[in-house]
Amino acid sequence: MSSSPFNAGHAQVFQHGRLTLGFMTPIAHHARAMADIQETTRLAALADDLGFGALWARDVPLMVPQGSDNTASALDDPFLWLAALASSTRRIAIGAAAIVLPLRHPLHVAKAALTLDRMSGGRFILGLGSGDRPEEFASFGENVDARGDAFRDRWPLVRAALSPEPQERQALLTATGGYDLMQSPAARIPMVVVGSARQSLQWTAANADAWASYHREEARQQGRIHLWQQALDQKAAGERKPFVQSVQLDLLADPAAGAEPLELGLRTGRNELIAYLQRLQAMGVRHVLFNLAQGSGRTPAEVLREIGEQVLPSL
Repeated sequence: MSSSPFNAGHAQVFQHGRLTLGFMTPIAHHARAMADIQETTRLAALADDLGFGALWARDVPLMVPQGSDNTASALDDPFLWLAALASSTRRIAIGAAAIVLPLRHPLHVAKAALTLDRMSGGRFILGLGSGDRPEEFASFGENVDARGDAFRDRWPLVRAALSPEPQERQALLTATGGYDLMQSPAARIPMVVVGSARQSLQWTAANADAWASYHREEARQQGRIHLWQQALDQKAAGERKPFVQSVQLDLLADPAAGAEPLELGLRTGRNELIAYLQRLQAMGVRHVLFNLAQGSGRTPAEVLREIGEQVLPSL
C-alpha cells in the first residue's frame, strides 16, 4: 500500500520519474459556444480508457473578451462540469485549473472540492489562481489590486478543510465556531498554484503541493524549473513537488510534420511532439496539460486516440 498522504488523483497525475498527459475541457470546442456535454462525456470516457492522467476545467465567471483574438469564453461552472466528468470516468483524475480564489468564499471552495473528491472516489485535484480580469473583480465587489493578499489569506482555510489530519483541520473548526463542512477526506486533496497567483515562488514552494505554469520557449522554461527547484530547496526541505505545464497543441495528421510555434504552444506532427515531450520530461516536467487547438480540422477523438496510442507509450 502506498505511503503517500495524497488521494488517488495525485497518484494518477504525479508519477515519480514519468511525464503524464491531460487535457483541458471542453476538449477542442469553439470558445464562443456552449460545449456539448454529451460529446464531452464521451471524450472523457475515451481519455480514461486510453490511460491519460487528468481532465481539467477552467473557472471563467464572466464572458470577458481576452487574448490575442479578443474571444469571450462561454464556459459552465467548473465544479458542476467536473462532477459530470467524474460520473463518466473511472480512473482519470479530475482537476480545476484554476479556481479564482479571490472571487470565491474559501468555505464554498472547500465544500465543493470535498464533494467532488467524494463523488470521484478521491480523484480530485484543486488548482487555484488569483484571477486576471478586472471586470470580474468589479462585478463581484472585490478589489483587483488586493487579489494577491486575498489569495494568500484564503488559502489556509481551504488547506485545513482538505486535510484528513485533525491537527490541520483545527484551523477550519476555529474559523467556523467548531462546525465542520462535512466528513474529512480519506486522504489529502492536492492543492496546486496555477500561474504566479501574485505570490513569490518561495511562498508557492512552501504552501502548494505542485506548481502549474505556461508554455515557454524551452530554454526559458528550463530556467523557470530551475528556479522552482531552488525554491523547493529553500522552503520545502528539498521535497520534489511537481511542475505542471500547459501546452496549446495543434496536432497535424502527418506524423513527420515539423514543429512551429503557436501562442502558448505548438503546431506539429506526432514525431516532433514525442521528442518535445521527452525533452520536457528530462527537464523535470511531471504533467503536461494540453489545450487542443482547432486549426488542423481533425476531430478531438482522432487526436486523443493518436496521442493515447502512439505518444503515451513513448513516455
